[in-house]
Amino acid sequence: QFFLTTEEAYAFLRDVAPMLESEGYGVWLPSWWGEDRPRLRMRLDVRPLDEGDAAPSTAISLESLVAFDWHVALAGEDVSLEELSRLAHAKQSLVQLRGKWTEVQPADIRAAVNFIEEQQRGRMTLFEAMRQYYLADDLETGLPVAGLRAHGWLESVLGSSDGAAIELVDQPPAFQGEMRPYQCKGMSWMRFLSRVGLGGCLADDMGLGKTIQMIALWLHEKQENLDVGPSLLVVPTSLVGNWQREVERFAPSLSVMVHHGLERLSGPAFVDEAKRHSVVVSTYALTHRDFDHLNAVEWHRIVLDEAQNIKNPAAKQSVAVRSLRAVHRLALTGTPIENRLSELWSILDFLNPGYLGSAGDFRRRFAVPIERHHDSDRSERLRHLIRPFVLRRRKSDPSIEVDLPDKMEMKVYCNLTREQASLYEAVVNDMLGEIDRSQGMRRRGLILAALVKLKQVCNHPAQFLGDGSSLPERSGKCDRLTEMTEEVLAEGDAALIFTQYRQMGDLLVRLLRDRLGRNVLYLHGGTPRKARDRMVEDFQDEGVDTPLFVLSLKAGGFGLNLTAANHVFHFDRWWNPAVEDQATDRVHRLGQTRRVQVHKFVCLGTLEERVDALLEEKRSLADNIVGSGENWLTELSTDQLRDLFALSQDAVAEC
Repeated sequence: QFFLTTEEAYAFLRDVAPMLESEGYGVWLPSWWGEDRPRLRMRLDVRPLDEGDAAPSTAISLESLVAFDWHVALAGEDVSLEELSRLAHAKQSLVQLRGKWTEVQPADIRAAVNFIEEQQRGRMTLFEAMRQYYLADDLETGLPVAGLRAHGWLESVLGSSDGAAIELVDQPPAFQGEMRPYQCKGMSWMRFLSRVGLGGCLADDMGLGKTIQMIALWLHEKQENLDVGPSLLVVPTSLVGNWQREVERFAPSLSVMVHHGLERLSGPAFVDEAKRHSVVVSTYALTHRDFDHLNAVEWHRIVLDEAQNIKNPAAKQSVAVRSLRAVHRLALTGTPIENRLSELWSILDFLNPGYLGSAGDFRRRFAVPIERHHDSDRSERLRHLIRPFVLRRRKSDPSIEVDLPDKMEMKVYCNLTREQASLYEAVVNDMLGEIDRSQGMRRRGLILAALVKLKQVCNHPAQFLGDGSSLPERSGKCDRLTEMTEEVLAEGDAALIFTQYRQMGDLLVRLLRDRLGRNVLYLHGGTPRKARDRMVEDFQDEGVDTPLFVLSLKAGGFGLNLTAANHVFHFDRWWNPAVEDQATDRVHRLGQTRRVQVHKFVCLGTLEERVDALLEEKRSLADNIVGSGENWLTELSTDQLRDLFALSQDAVAEC
């Protein structure tokens, strides 16, 4: 044995030991010298200025001041400024701290001492506190920020997203029904954010009862005799009647005013009438057209249902919604991201303006690294950054206990008829040459046009040709759908049939009525509101013989409760898992008592089969943060498109 100085011991551990090991020698090192050696890290402590545990009686915002203290930690333990100064004076990498040897970098120590001496404690806005923690790469400490410790009521905001630290309130006595524990927790979470003046997005899975939680919050505020003005509820046109019925069912004591239709009020008459009601229901389209009337009311709260409708931040309705004045803001959506992260930015900017920075800054900091480079670190940072303001529960979460029956998903592979195959090859041959000769926006437009044409051919020649010709025995998909719906009816079951094309919906209704001799409901974007409401009532009514319901994906894929069905057919694919799942959950939701079977139609040997396979690979990313749309296909090269579009030999059914 022999003795080493501290510098020599550090040199041996760092340089000599690995060299001896590489030469085959056994080297026994101290247990604290391992690959996961702790490093100095910064921790930010924030507390309310009043030091109280209770939330303030007046609303705060992200610009509210909080007290802060910076601390330096090593292996989870705080290191005092005195200890840091001693380590900095030693100028050594191997030091003994509180009786334990550890490795530190002198540069880290100097950076920590300088930073702590300059801004150890003080005040900053809540926005800046969260920004400095979650966007730690912008700090000038030179050290990673590895902890945020909140005190008092701030712990409820900055703690966990599941609302664990939030005061839970019981179901309001006036609520007509029985709320589940997770729904009471969601209501309590929204109540807390409203009390402290922050906006929140309830992003529960479709079918978990976001509507119920919102109605319960209104009732709870009424129960507390809070002197608040009316809430503006903005919904897609197809959901106006649904909200009316749900409020009447669960909260008949709430007064609801509908601002929609040709007879809607305007000017002072609208303002006076709105003040007499608890909730005013209007639509996204009217937020722009009737902006002056809506903005004349001092809204207590603005609630967006299906908030993904403002996913395009530059759209007129998105700009109008963000411009409306309100004390509180809430968003309800099962799909906060469908295609791009910019959609999430738009929703969060409505809830808490400026929190995620400008759209350009957000794209540079998060969207590009995550969407293009699949940066897992940025994904994790973004998840933590939005966590205080987004409550997301899934049906698969063990704590939810929704007792939903099983959902079985299966692919239904169909062959093309010879007529379809001939049309398919003609479209491919015609479009590829033109795509190859084009570039930029024109090229992307041609690719999307080719996708539409090929999907229409796979659906039915009559849809592609638009000639009103006969339907039977010309489409492999239609033949298979007819066979399967016959089995559904024979079992006494009911089904939803989704298509993204209104024209195809017309053809399906005609085909099914002729072949099956049964009435078939059809809801699309042009269906009047009263007719939509009647269709939903008839379908849900066991006494009305309407077991088949054709719906356009855009008009019927969200917001509706159609639990009378236990089969879902996706006749043509949107190629966006979030949109398809949302449509499926019109059936697989609270109130469903039977096993749900989901049938996704895919034409063998065509682009439908190949894109479906690609989506299966991309789905894990979609489940993480980013959804999957169709625009990514426009970036493929001509050779890749040729492989994608090519018709395989097994595509055509044998005659």
